[in-house]
Amino acid sequence: MARQIDYFPPLERKAESARFTVDTVLKRDVFSTVERGIWRAADGRDYPAVRRRWNEVSPWFALLAGILAGRESHALAHVTKTGVTTPLLAMGDRFLVRGWIEGVPLQIARPHGDLAFFRSAKSALRTLHGAGFAHNDLAKQQNWLRGADGEAWLTDFQLALPISRRTRIGRVLAYEDLRHLLKHKRTYCPEALTRREKAVLARKSIFARVWMATGKKVYRFVTRRLMSYSDTEGRGPRVTQVAPRIADALMAHPAVKAVHMADYQTLGGKVGLYAFVELQGATDSGALRTHLAVALPDRPHLDQLQIVPRLPRTAAGEVRDDLLLLVARNQIEMVDALSGDAQTRTLMTPICRERLNLTDRITRPAA
Repeated sequence: MARQIDYFPPLERKAESARFTVDTVLKRDVFSTVERGIWRAADGRDYPAVRRRWNEVSPWFALLAGILAGRESHALAHVTKTGVTTPLLAMGDRFLVRGWIEGVPLQIARPHGDLAFFRSAKSALRTLHGAGFAHNDLAKQQNWLRGADGEAWLTDFQLALPISRRTRIGRVLAYEDLRHLLKHKRTYCPEALTRREKAVLARKSIFARVWMATGKKVYRFVTRRLMSYSDTEGRGPRVTQVAPRIADALMAHPAVKAVHMADYQTLGGKVGLYAFVELQGATDSGALRTHLAVALPDRPHLDQLQIVPRLPRTAAGEVRDDLLLLVARNQIEMVDALSGDAQTRTLMTPICRERLNLTDRITRPAA
């Protein structure tokens, strides 16, 4: 695998958190806050990096947050030079820092027909297992990154476990990692699945079957009902519950042809909602907001409403959520690379130019 990361500075185990400068909050949940920024290493060099910190979690979750972070730091320390993820740079009092890779999560990249990506992903998985670890959380597309180099990268090792392929449990955990990768391959490259891969997809391990029947139900009850935790990468109920209501209300306007909702981090570290609206009649954003106020008496807040000439779509007619998310989040650097063809790039040019979120993505001062 050709990798962009070629720096492996010595791991600092008692580093100071203040040496990290925050640029963007990537995720915040009950267990930690994940931030993108710059790490000033002991050698005086600056490295693009990601910091996970759990210094502000509720006392109710502090123990579990520490356990999860401990798992991640232990795994990263052992696999940091394997090329499957970015290097672990530093650890300190309730925080860790790892390198940054230019890339986008699988659910945004949507690598339809990209067999090279899945060959890279399978190779990364073999390397990880050969290093003695199972990721254990690869059903989530956001834990797979498609780098700007086209390679597959793994992230979020909070549930990673050391394994030995000589043991039954080690083989099962490795098998489940592979099965979850193949589920993603089935989504994006179904025609490329081999007979053996189809057999793996059809056969869950006994541990997976027991988990689905028992443990997963308990997990969902505890996290969603008792902890009010939505496992959507920190996006929460505004994305899963409020955004669809706003989209439906906008679609009820006679001048609206199509709506697509995206989310982004606001300056206050909250989740902002961004509506992209394609019209079939004459109106403006002010009239649409007035319509929303009447259609939704509780007036859920819509942060941005951008009227676009046409929503970008795939050949099958699906809205290009990957491109619109990058625009909403003011991360347009990769739009051209991900557009795929000249027609889409031409369509995206005015959408990017007229985007409404122009923040520099600095969401909070360094801790």
